[in-house]
Amino acid sequence: MLPEKSLKKILLLQRNEITEHYIYRKIAQVTQDPHNHEILTRIAAEELDHYTIWKKYTGRDIAPAFFRIWFYFLIARLLGMTFAIKLMEGVERGAQVSDSELLSSIPEIPAMLANEAKHERDLIALIDEERLKYVGSVVLGLNDALVEFTGTLAGLTFAIQNSRIIAMAGLITGIAASLSMAASEYLSQRSDLVSGMSPKKAAIYTGATYIVTVALLILPFLIFSNPYFALIFTLVGAVLVIFVFTFYISIAKDLPFWTRFFEMAAISLGIAAISFIIGLLIRLVLNVNM
Repeated sequence: MLPEKSLKKILLLQRNEITEHYIYRKIAQVTQDPHNHEILTRIAAEELDHYTIWKKYTGRDIAPAFFRIWFYFLIARLLGMTFAIKLMEGVERGAQVSDSELLSSIPEIPAMLANEAKHERDLIALIDEERLKYVGSVVLGLNDALVEFTGTLAGLTFAIQNSRIIAMAGLITGIAASLSMAASEYLSQRSDLVSGMSPKKAAIYTGATYIVTVALLILPFLIFSNPYFALIFTLVGAVLVIFVFTFYISIAKDLPFWTRFFEMAAISLGIAAISFIIGLLIRLVLNVNM
């Protein structure tokens, strides 16, 4: 007979297993790629097997956490199944068994944990998702837009000091630059015979990422009449975009988060500071007053 404290821990683990079973199964149901569907179905079956083992000791049926099922399902639909699965595994890793009394009283636990860690890691690594193939194109569009446009808007802010004119100039420049970046990525992929990526899709990912980032950076200048106030919000927005995107990449691609975040933020804000000074110098040299 298990003590009450151990029983509560097992019930929590049992609920996690059945919840993850339904998450994998639900994502698999909307996955069109046969290869990915098979992988997700196999993981779901493993989670159900682990649930059955816990049930043998608790003697109870446990309902899944429906909120978590829908949360990770929506994350998978919006940001990709690879990101959703790795995020879930990272969060749930803290709920694994660490109680020495529990480990000694239930002989299946070591083998079950080893099986779950190895198979899920191997299966998740095999998932082939299109959007991750084009992450390089997304990074290209995002980096260029952040670095170029934080600098451009900072320079225009001091040189022009008119929010509407800055927004107009920025929008025209941004649209032209996004088309240029998309065309460059298209030609780059056309000449790369080993990447396996579609030049058209790579161009769309790059151009779309660029123009969306530009729109977010320009938005404060359309809202606020004070250009300096708008610039502050633009820089804060740029840091938030960097944070969110770096978090996504770090989870989906198993890369270090803070190093990449600080590096990208330092480059963008550093270029903005230099451009701001250049705008000041141009205004003084040309004696421009607006």
